[in-house]
Amino acid sequence: MLVKIKSSVFIDRLTFEVDNSQKCLLKAVLKDDKGSVCSALETDAENNQQVFIWGGLNDLPYGVYTLEVSKGTDEGKMRLVKRV
Repeated sequence: MLVKIKSSVFIDRLTFEVDNSQKCLLKAVLKDDKGSVCSALETDAENNQQVFIWGGLNDLPYGVYTLEVSKGTDEGKMRLVKRV
Protein backbone atom coordinates (compact mmCIF):
# COMPACT_ATOMS: atom_id res chain seq x y z
CA MET A 1 0.00 0.00 0.00
CA LEU A 2 1.23 3.42 -0.86
CA VAL A 3 0.86 6.05 1.89
CA LYS A 4 1.19 9.71 0.89
CA ILE A 5 1.51 12.70 3.19
CA LYS A 6 1.64 16.29 1.96
CA SER A 7 4.28 17.17 4.55
CA SER A 8 6.46 14.96 6.71
CA VAL A 9 6.11 17.59 9.47
CA PHE A 10 2.99 17.77 11.66
CA ILE A 11 1.79 19.75 14.68
CA ASP A 12 -1.60 18.57 15.97
CA ARG A 13 -3.02 16.45 13.15
CA LEU A 14 -1.97 14.28 10.24
CA THR A 15 -3.61 14.14 6.86
CA PHE A 16 -2.62 11.10 4.85
CA GLU A 17 -3.79 9.38 1.70
CA VAL A 18 -3.80 5.69 0.81
CA ASP A 19 -3.99 4.25 -2.68
CA ASN A 20 -6.39 1.38 -1.97
CA SER A 21 -10.01 2.56 -1.99
CA GLN A 22 -11.92 -0.60 -1.00
CA LYS A 23 -14.14 -0.74 2.09
CA CYS A 24 -12.25 -2.23 5.08
CA LEU A 25 -10.77 -1.45 8.48
CA LEU A 26 -7.87 1.01 8.39
CA LYS A 27 -5.37 0.93 11.26
CA ALA A 28 -2.67 3.54 11.85
CA VAL A 29 -0.03 3.67 14.58
CA LEU A 30 2.43 6.41 15.48
CA LYS A 31 5.63 5.12 17.08
CA ASP A 32 8.38 7.23 18.60
CA ASP A 33 12.08 6.85 17.74
CA LYS A 34 12.38 4.08 20.37
CA GLY A 35 9.57 2.03 18.77
CA SER A 36 6.98 2.67 21.47
CA VAL A 37 3.38 3.16 20.33
CA CYS A 38 2.37 6.76 21.11
CA SER A 39 -1.01 6.89 19.42
CA ALA A 40 -3.27 4.55 17.44
CA LEU A 41 -6.19 5.07 15.08
CA GLU A 42 -8.74 2.56 13.79
CA THR A 43 -11.48 3.59 11.39
CA ASP A 44 -13.79 2.00 8.87
CA ALA A 45 -12.69 3.11 5.42
CA GLU A 46 -15.59 3.55 3.01
CA ASN A 47 -15.46 2.70 -0.69
CA ASN A 48 -13.42 5.30 -2.59
CA GLN A 49 -12.22 6.97 0.64
CA GLN A 50 -8.54 7.69 0.24
CA VAL A 51 -7.92 10.72 2.50
CA PHE A 52 -7.86 10.38 6.28
CA ILE A 53 -7.43 13.10 8.91
CA TRP A 54 -6.01 12.05 12.27
CA GLY A 55 -6.54 14.75 14.88
CA GLY A 56 -5.78 15.04 18.57
CA LEU A 57 -2.01 14.70 18.27
CA ASN A 58 -1.20 17.97 20.02
CA ASP A 59 -0.23 16.24 23.30
CA LEU A 60 2.54 14.17 21.70
CA PRO A 61 6.06 15.37 22.48
CA TYR A 62 8.11 16.93 19.71
CA GLY A 63 10.39 14.53 17.85
CA VAL A 64 10.69 11.89 15.14
CA TYR A 65 7.89 9.35 14.62
CA THR A 66 7.11 6.45 12.34
CA LEU A 67 3.61 6.22 10.89
CA GLU A 68 2.55 2.64 10.19
CA VAL A 69 -0.69 2.23 8.24
CA SER A 70 -2.39 -1.08 7.47
CA LYS A 71 -5.51 -1.66 5.44
CA GLY A 72 -6.43 -5.31 5.13
CA THR A 73 -3.20 -7.13 4.34
CA ASP A 74 -1.48 -4.04 2.86
CA GLU A 75 0.94 -2.05 5.00
CA GLY A 76 2.91 1.16 4.59
CA LYS A 77 5.41 3.10 6.72
CA MET A 78 6.63 6.68 6.73
CA ARG A 79 8.93 8.76 8.96
CA LEU A 80 7.52 12.02 10.31
CA VAL A 81 8.58 14.90 12.52
CA LYS A 82 6.37 16.65 15.08
CA ARG A 83 7.21 20.34 15.40
CA VAL A 84 5.96 23.42 17.22
